[in-house]
Amino acid sequence: MQLARIVLFRMLALCSLLLGLIGVVLPGLPTVPFVLLAAFAAGKGWPQLEARLLAHHKYGPVIHNWRRYGLVPRAGKIAASLMMTLSLVLCWFSTFALLYKVLLTLLLGAVALWLWRRPEQMPAERALEEQK
Repeated sequence: MQLARIVLFRMLALCSLLLGLIGVVLPGLPTVPFVLLAAFAAGKGWPQLEARLLAHHKYGPVIHNWRRYGLVPRAGKIAASLMMTLSLVLCWFSTFALLYKVLLTLLLGAVALWLWRRPEQMPAERALEEQK
């Protein structure tokens, strides 16, 4: 049972990392959420991969800040909001059923609300502690 759990988390980590790598070159596909998911899954079943992700020069600090403080930088919020808005515009001009359009609008609205409530910077007292 333990081996199956490890294999599943490793598969999730690999698939997430692959999607994140594709997102680096494919506009519209996010990178950071998939890297965060890969780090989470690697932490459950692949410590070596987790260590490599945490040591990465670009994504390591993002993972640390997410894990410690739940931070989402403003640029990430703006990019995600623009992509959600574009998706909604395309959806509403498509031939999808009205029910799907309304459900997607509600879902993405909830995601945007959650996203914009996340902190953008670490608390000031924590920033001072980390400088020491």
